[in-house]
Amino acid sequence: MSPFPARRLLSSAAFCAAIAGFSVALAYGFDLPTQRTDLSDTDAKRVADVTRPTTDFSKAEQYEAMQAGGATSIDPVTHRAFSHISANIPFEEEQNFKLGNALFKKLWVSAPSSTQASDGLGPLYNARSCMSCHVNDGRGKPPENGAASLSMFLRLSRAAATPEEQRAIASADVLNFPDPTYGHQLQELAVPGLASEGRMAIRYTEETVTLGDGERISLRRPTYSATDLAYGPLNAATTISPRVAPAMIGLGLIEAIPEADILAHADPDDTNGDGIHGKAAIVRDHQTGKIALGRFGWKAQNATVRDQSAGAFSNDIGISTPDKPDAHGDCTQAEAKCRTMPTGVQKRLGNEEAPGPILDLVTFYSANLAVPARRKASFPETLRGKQVFYESGCISCHVPKFVTRRDSSDKAQSFQLIWPYSDFLLHDMGDGLADGQQVGLASGREWRTPPLWGIGLTKTVSGHSFFLHDGRARNLTEAILWHGGEAQKERDAFASLPRDDRQALITFLESL
Repeated sequence: MSPFPARRLLSSAAFCAAIAGFSVALAYGFDLPTQRTDLSDTDAKRVADVTRPTTDFSKAEQYEAMQAGGATSIDPVTHRAFSHISANIPFEEEQNFKLGNALFKKLWVSAPSSTQASDGLGPLYNARSCMSCHVNDGRGKPPENGAASLSMFLRLSRAAATPEEQRAIASADVLNFPDPTYGHQLQELAVPGLASEGRMAIRYTEETVTLGDGERISLRRPTYSATDLAYGPLNAATTISPRVAPAMIGLGLIEAIPEADILAHADPDDTNGDGIHGKAAIVRDHQTGKIALGRFGWKAQNATVRDQSAGAFSNDIGISTPDKPDAHGDCTQAEAKCRTMPTGVQKRLGNEEAPGPILDLVTFYSANLAVPARRKASFPETLRGKQVFYESGCISCHVPKFVTRRDSSDKAQSFQLIWPYSDFLLHDMGDGLADGQQVGLASGREWRTPPLWGIGLTKTVSGHSFFLHDGRARNLTEAILWHGGEAQKERDAFASLPRDDRQALITFLESL
């Protein structure tokens, strides 16, 4: 891949090319590294050798069971399997992890209150704590039987409508534009004295898919709407996108993957003709304002764990931080009463409801949640499933291995061989999974490849087996069958497999 040119202001035509998925250079116009600078020649060769996909499925690869390198948790598998500290964290840093854990679980309350350390909830919000969405640090799920949604929400936005707005997105200054009344996210809860914004409604229809051997699988297709809207209708241009909370494990290791190694898998023009158009998400670091590679969130809209944490504080709980300083959270100017509600800012502690030290501790906790060790990695059926997974082409997007930066600022995450099974790029997943919502350079059909590590423990940790960005898939088979677009060929390969091979592939996934 050739180096990116220096940043330049893109024209409207270049912006349109970006959204259409034209070349990386044309679409982005930013200077991002295409070569690692943290390795000696000897180490670079070692990394290339160890990350090359295997062709030997007779036995497990060396270190394969330790899928997060030295950070891998070998604690017993229970419902707390995602809540352990990275195994190689120095003892003197364990206190920060425990403090971050306490803040992650903290239930925030509305202002003013006598519990000033927890003051500042809302005024509009979706949850009172981080743990409310990420139960046991695991995956969220859709609401059932009319219950309120705590671990799933609706993103609201519209696409650029003017040349100035187009340039703002092309320059990565904004990702998209909020609904003028309801903001970036539909808030189902509110503090006393204020009406919540509305509710998410889901309607499912069942569709039957017949596999190559005649087995019939039922898929549920969701339709989403925002109901009981308290402040008037949504803007006609607003799109709604459902998102479940992702699992929290391995985030610091993902951040430690060198940009160049992720970009090496990008091929937006499909120059190799394999049908895979992996595209990098280009965003701005919330703290520094500098251009960075997006790698967190369903559309890779955040560059760092800190960005992800600050965004959740603001949008989900309505808590201000140094990176997202508006103490009224997602309240818009159209929601006049919301903008006049008391906030939890206490000047003696700083200008935000969650000052810098709180955001730092929650970020540290989030970055150092351990990935559990593999189960049954060397069992014959697991190895057979791994071979089927590889030979079906799944690793075109679910890239097995990376080696993190040797010069990472966190020594516990430095130079680790990790197995996330993701390329962290954006891919067109077809009409079936399309949400119609543009997020930066991600179109309404594109999603980031989610990492697969820990996926086999979803039921154990989260108490359910719902997958994909909106939890529509009730098991891993359904999740695969929803793949389309760039993944259509791999989906069809899975659908045409004999039953025993399909089950072996699922067994492999459950071992991760």
